[in-house]
Amino acid sequence: MSPSASARLTRKSGTSFYYAFLTLPREKRRAIYALYAFCRTVDDCVDEPGGEREAGLARWEAELARAYAGRPESELGRELAEAVRHFPIPRSAFEDILAGCRMDLETRRYATFAELRVYCERVASAVGLASIEIFGYEDPRTRVYAVELGLALQLTNILRDVAQDAARDRVYLPLEDLGRFGVGEAELALAALDARAPRPAGLASLMAFEAARARSHYAAAERALPARDRRSMRAAEIMAAVYRGVLDEWVRRGHPVGGPRVRLSKPRKAWIAFRALARRDRAAADAPRA
Repeated sequence: MSPSASARLTRKSGTSFYYAFLTLPREKRRAIYALYAFCRTVDDCVDEPGGEREAGLARWEAELARAYAGRPESELGRELAEAVRHFPIPRSAFEDILAGCRMDLETRRYATFAELRVYCERVASAVGLASIEIFGYEDPRTRVYAVELGLALQLTNILRDVAQDAARDRVYLPLEDLGRFGVGEAELALAALDARAPRPAGLASLMAFEAARARSHYAAAERALPARDRRSMRAAEIMAAVYRGVLDEWVRRGHPVGGPRVRLSKPRKAWIAFRALARRDRAAADAPRA
């Protein structure tokens, strides 16, 4: 059987999640590919040159409605329809993802972390809440795990994408944080886009603060994961481990705000995935049974 459109898109994207997806049985893997492809497609509507922007989001919103009604018109829509037929993915999760993409069309600055958190919960925690319905879980507290892990992953993306976002005239770091550390928006943009520009005096402290915030959400996710659902969340734990590795590498390089995007090599990601899988399986085996 030839790979689906969403599977091809997932492999082509080089996403750090790919190794996590491989641990899933076929039906769950097909569903998670469809979810990832939807997220990637609507994100491209907003961020890619020639993206359809609001028109594209509206088109996919309509296709999502058709998928839930069992009448999709596109290949990805058919894959989404299959996913929501087999797994109880709430439609609200997809609607939140679309709402987050619309925020990227309308909002270029966030005054406070509370405002940024709304955005992160829409574009990332909502994906986590959809994903755990595919992975399967027993304890409702696993939803808290999904929200916290989504926040951690999105904050990691924000930190390593400062330059790319500055090029689009976007600043996701809360303005209250910039003010706290005495870093101006113009100074941040210049440091991100011009390697020869001096780094603002408070930049290192600002970025260390943001890294600590991201790590606090990884820790909160770890604390929230109930023992009975550890095994079913193996794919999510691989995602967390790989992204923590990205954050650690970004910190090791001195919190860069410009230059090439921090990435991990395929062998390193594979090793992190293997190590996370082994650690999680040991923890699940040792956990007391309810």
